Amino acid sequence: MNQIKDKPWLIRTYAGHSSAKASNSLYRKNLTKGQTGLSVAFDLPTQTGYDSDHILSKGEVGKVGVPISHIGNMEELFDKIPLDKMNTSMTINAPASWLLALYIATAEKQGVKKKLLSGTTQNDITKEYLSRGTYIFPPKPSLKLSTDIIHFTTKEVPKWNPINICSYHLQEAGATPEQELSFALATAIGVLESFSNNSEIESDLFEKIVGRISFFVNSGMKLITETAKMIAFTEMWDEICKKRFKVKNSKFRRFRYGMQVNSLGLTETQPENNVYRILIQMLPVVIAKKSRARAVQLPAWNEALGLPRPWDQQWSLRLQQIMAFETDLLEFEDILVGSKVINKKVSKLKTSAYQELKNIDKLGGLVQAIERGYMKSKLVESQTIRQKSIENGNQKVVGVNCFSEGEKSPLVQENDGGFMKVDEKSENKQITNVKRWKEQRDNKKVQNFLKELKQKATDNVNIMDISIKCAHAGVTTGEWSNVIRDVYGEYRAPTGIVSSHIQKQKIKNNEIKMLQKKVEKLTVKMKRRPKMLVGKPGLDGHSNGAEQIAVRARDIGFEVVYDGIRSTPEQLVSAAIEEGVHIIGLSILSGSHIHLVKKMLDLLKKNQFSEIPVVVGGIIPPIDQKKLISIGVKAVFTPKDFKIEEIMDCLVNIIEDSNE
Repeated sequence: MNQIKDKPWLIRTYAGHSSAKASNSLYRKNLTKGQTGLSVAFDLPTQTGYDSDHILSKGEVGKVGVPISHIGNMEELFDKIPLDKMNTSMTINAPASWLLALYIATAEKQGVKKKLLSGTTQNDITKEYLSRGTYIFPPKPSLKLSTDIIHFTTKEVPKWNPINICSYHLQEAGATPEQELSFALATAIGVLESFSNNSEIESDLFEKIVGRISFFVNSGMKLITETAKMIAFTEMWDEICKKRFKVKNSKFRRFRYGMQVNSLGLTETQPENNVYRILIQMLPVVIAKKSRARAVQLPAWNEALGLPRPWDQQWSLRLQQIMAFETDLLEFEDILVGSKVINKKVSKLKTSAYQELKNIDKLGGLVQAIERGYMKSKLVESQTIRQKSIENGNQKVVGVNCFSEGEKSPLVQENDGGFMKVDEKSENKQITNVKRWKEQRDNKKVQNFLKELKQKATDNVNIMDISIKCAHAGVTTGEWSNVIRDVYGEYRAPTGIVSSHIQKQKIKNNEIKMLQKKVEKLTVKMKRRPKMLVGKPGLDGHSNGAEQIAVRARDIGFEVVYDGIRSTPEQLVSAAIEEGVHIIGLSILSGSHIHLVKKMLDLLKKNQFSEIPVVVGGIIPPIDQKKLISIGVKAVFTPKDFKIEEIMDCLVNIIEDSNE
C-alpha cells in the first residue's frame, strides 16, 4: 500500500452551448462543483471554419457547442476564469491553429504569458477523414497545420499538449480494438515522421516534441478487452518511440492520454441504463496505475436523447468524484501486474495491431492510407459487422435487443423531455454580434494581417505567430479559414462504402433474402431498380448511420447515391432530381433537423418534385418527430430503430406507396 495516495486524474465535463456567455456561466458553475479542468465543445460552424453569419451556419449556431467567431467571443467564454490556473482542452481540429491563437491572445489580454498556459488542442485531423467529418483541407496541408502547432507550442507554450491523437472517434465509427490501436498509432507515426524527416529539427527538440504528443481514447463495454487495450497502447507507444524514433529518455516515451467513454453505446431506450454503462466503461482507464488516464470526461446519461442539462453533467461529474475520492483505487500500486489473462490479451492485441501498422506502411504511410480510402473502408466494414451482431442478438444490449420490457423512466417524463433545449434566439444574437464586430474593428489592419497570413501559408512557413496577431486584430474564424482555404483548397474524403460485409459472404440472413425478393418485385413493377439518395445536409460530420443505411440499401438491391458529408439542401435536391431517385434519406445529428428538412421540402416543392418521399434519421426528440411528420416527412428514425432490415422494409413500402 502506498504511503501517499495518488493524485486523481483531471476531472472534466465536455460542455459548451448557445453562446459564449451561457457557456461561461456553465463552466464557472462546474468548477465550483469540483471539476478540475475544462473541456470546450465548439459548435459546427466554428469546427468547420465558418462565422456564425455564414449561409451554411444557418440552424447550426450554438447547437452542439459554443460559437466562437472572434476574440471577443473567446474573452467572454473565459471571463473571470484565470487561464494561468486552468487546464483547458479544446475539441477543435481543422481550425485548431486559429482557436489556439484566439486562446493565447485572450490569455495575453488577461495579462497571462503563453508559457504559463496548460491544456490541449485536439488537432488530430486524421480521424476527421475517418469518422468525425469536421475536416476542411486536404490531408497533406492539414498535417502541416498540425505540425505548426506542435513545433510552436513545444518551444513557446511548453506546458501545452499540442495534439490529442484520437482513437475515441475511431471506436465511434466501428473500429475494433486492434484498429483503434493501429490507426491511432499510425497517425502518431505520421505526425512524428514529418518532424524526423526535417533536418532543421535538432534531436533534443525532437525528443521534447515526442514528449508532448498525447492521445484521446475511447472505452467500451468489453471490460477486460478495454483494460488490455489501454496497457497495449502504453507498451506499444513506448516501443515505437524507442525503436522507430530512437527516443532515449523514458519520460518522453510515456503514453499520455485523456478519455471519454463510448457514446456510441448509449441507448435511447431505457436511457437510465446508460449510467451503469458509463461507470463500467470508466473502469479500464483508471484501474491500472501503469496505464491510468491523465484526464477523464464522461458523457451524460441522456446524450442519445439530446443536449445534457447542467444536472445531467453534474451526475457524470459525481461518478468520477466517487471513484476518485470514495474508493481506495488510488492507494495501491498497479493491481493488474502479473495477471496471466490480461497479459495474454495484451499480447494478442499488440500482435494484430502491429500487423495492421505494417499494412499501412506498405501503402506508403498515413496520408496514402487515408487518400486511398483504405482506413475508412475498414471502419465501415467493422461497423457493419457490429451493427449486424446487435441486430441478430449476438451482441446483447440491455433494454434494446434483450430485456426490453420495463417501466417508463421518470427521468424523461419531465416538461423538458429529459434534455436541454437551446434557446433559438441565441443564434440571432450571435449573428448580430458578429456583424457588429466586423463593423467596429479596424478593417484596414485586419486586411493587412490577412494578407500576411496568406503569404506565410503560401510560403509554407509556420503560421502560429501571424495567427495570434490576426486574433488580436479582430480577424474572424471564417476570415482566417477562408485564407487557408484559398491557399490549400478544400477536401472531400472517400465515403468508405465501396465494400460490404454482407456482399462478401454467403447470405444466410432470411430477412435480407426476403428484402431482396421484395426489391426485385418492386423493380419489375416500376420497370427500373429503386434508387435512393442518402444525404448529410448541413455541417454535421457524423456519418456512421448514413454509411450503414447506404451499405444495407445497396445490399438489398437498391441503387444508392451517397456523396459523403456536408452537403447543402440545394446540392441534395439537385442530385435527387438529376439522378431520378425514388426516395431521399437524410441523416442529421446536430439538432438542426427542422431547419434543414424544411429547406429540403421547400426546394423539392419549388422544383415540382414534391412526390419524392423524404425520410429522416438522427437524434430527434419526440416533439420534433411529430413536427417533421406534419410538414411532409414520411418517416423518422432514431437510435431506438436499431434494426436496419426493418428500416429497409419501411423504405421499400414507402417507395411502393408513392408509385401507386
